[in-house]
Amino acid sequence: MHKWKAKKTMIIIFSCLGALLIAALALLLILSGIFQQPKYLEPWQKTYAQKFDDPRIRLAAHGLLAANGHNMQPWKIRLDKNNPMVFYLYADSERTTNEVDPPARQMMITQGTFLEYVKIAGDELGYQAALELFPEGTYNEQTLSNSMKTKPVAKITLTKTKPQPDPLYDFLFLPDTNRAAYLPTRLTTAEIKQLQAINTDPGLSMEIFQDQKNRDKLSGYAMQSATIEAGVSRVMKETEVIFRANEYQKNKYRYGFSVEGQGTAGIMRHLMQGLVTLFPSLNQGKAASDMFIKSTRTSVNNTPAYALIITKDNSRSNQVKSGMLYSRLILTAQRLGFAMQPLSQALEEYPEMKEPYSGIHRDYAPDGGTIQMFVRLGKPTQEVPPSMRRDVMDLIATQP
Repeated sequence: MHKWKAKKTMIIIFSCLGALLIAALALLLILSGIFQQPKYLEPWQKTYAQKFDDPRIRLAAHGLLAANGHNMQPWKIRLDKNNPMVFYLYADSERTTNEVDPPARQMMITQGTFLEYVKIAGDELGYQAALELFPEGTYNEQTLSNSMKTKPVAKITLTKTKPQPDPLYDFLFLPDTNRAAYLPTRLTTAEIKQLQAINTDPGLSMEIFQDQKNRDKLSGYAMQSATIEAGVSRVMKETEVIFRANEYQKNKYRYGFSVEGQGTAGIMRHLMQGLVTLFPSLNQGKAASDMFIKSTRTSVNNTPAYALIITKDNSRSNQVKSGMLYSRLILTAQRLGFAMQPLSQALEEYPEMKEPYSGIHRDYAPDGGTIQMFVRLGKPTQEVPPSMRRDVMDLIATQP
């Protein structure tokens, strides 16, 4: 009799625990917003751009998919009122990341990534895009924010032509950054030549390193700079502010970071989002710093090659051009079956980063050039989901 009562009690306990577990999982999924329609992913659909009759908006919808610093998507478009084939690109000064990018160098690279996507989409759709950088002159560096508002980065003039299918076009719709581990497979000589051949600008150079000595040295810079950044609270806070914990926030803001940036997908993404929503400290302070260092270590320990984009000078125009080259590098690498991830920290220009910044430039740009991009490159071990994107109409402004 007593054994039967004990068994019955255990059944009740396990039933209660099971019910509590189911309730907890359900709560996490609800907090994650699992039933929310992800509007922030709509721009990744090829049909998205097709719904716009204006070719300028249609091409801007492609540019919106380009790589950009901190996923801030800091682009503004002004449509020319007098010429339906002309539009202007402005850097959105309201979307700067001043702690990690005080001189707005990364901001200018981001303008270039957008422009290259526009050019490739234009060729594919039958609109040749002629670019004029800084058509109204370069910025007044003393009043940089105001200059960004009043001076366009580029004037884009479209000419209707016969569509010229571009082999890179389909890759516009793939995520540009993969932070997961890469296979140890090295690039072949032919693959390196194909990647290096995309650079035709004498003011820019691109170097690819996969020998052990340079891999160790560049991995060292990546780890040193990540450790420094993780210890600078104001920088980590800047990232924390634009973290979107759940589907509700992602649909509201449509820019910034989220858990899938680390490759978390499927049901695990929703469980993680629910946990971070319920316990924000999981992605703040020391927890966030430790996670960032751990993620960087995993990345560099599983990287067969690195690439650097270097400019002869650090002019605004060359910063933009380096972004254009970076877009073409991403797309060409994807076409060859490779993935990429920028390791921006060692190139950032805030005081605490002075030592690795000086060191990497001393070793890899000894003649006074500027390293604009430092990326890891390799065959991916897993696919990653696309990141949030704003609605293209949010980029359109009638005034600069």
